[in-house]
Amino acid sequence: MDMAQQDLPTDAQPIAATGGAGPGMPSILVVMGVSGSGKSTIGTQLALQLHWEFEDGDWFHPARNIDKMHAGIPLTDEDRAPWLIAIADFIDQARLSGRHVVVACSALKRRYRAVIIGNRPDVRLIYLKGDMELIGRRIAARHEHFMPTSLLQSQFDALEVPGPDEHPIVASIAPRPREIVAEIVEALQAESRQHDAPARNASV
Repeated sequence: MDMAQQDLPTDAQPIAATGGAGPGMPSILVVMGVSGSGKSTIGTQLALQLHWEFEDGDWFHPARNIDKMHAGIPLTDEDRAPWLIAIADFIDQARLSGRHVVVACSALKRRYRAVIIGNRPDVRLIYLKGDMELIGRRIAARHEHFMPTSLLQSQFDALEVPGPDEHPIVASIAPRPREIVAEIVEALQAESRQHDAPARNASV
């Protein structure tokens, strides 16, 4: 039994969609990537662009996880289980209340994404893709962040790139943040137009 089956409580199991920001649009966006890929920056700007709420997955870590990361100790799946469940709970509460939220979360492994996204049809994955050299330089410049550069290798070792079955929107982190956000918004709008097309054609 994997983490999604074993550790996710009943009230955090996937539930029916509650709508979205428009036809074909998700109600929750999960922005994933390794530390230093710009999840918080892109997530915040994306939320502003969409007029949605923003939540940073780091806020859901228990204190002991933050202490371990400060000490340069990689987290285990046991450490991550309550963190992922807390994020899943938040996502489902937002969906039930009809809110629209961008959530920044590393979500490096498929089984982690199964907990926070699973078969929730209105939750969409955004993958920020970048190479280790670029991300390493960015982490080195972020003195206030609790992820030391020494843990970057472990992040890439843990990363399981989302497969086509997860339907991710993949965005390179090389451009400027506003360009990345514009690319993501355009991809969402293009999908929304495709979703609308059959309905328009049927009504003709």
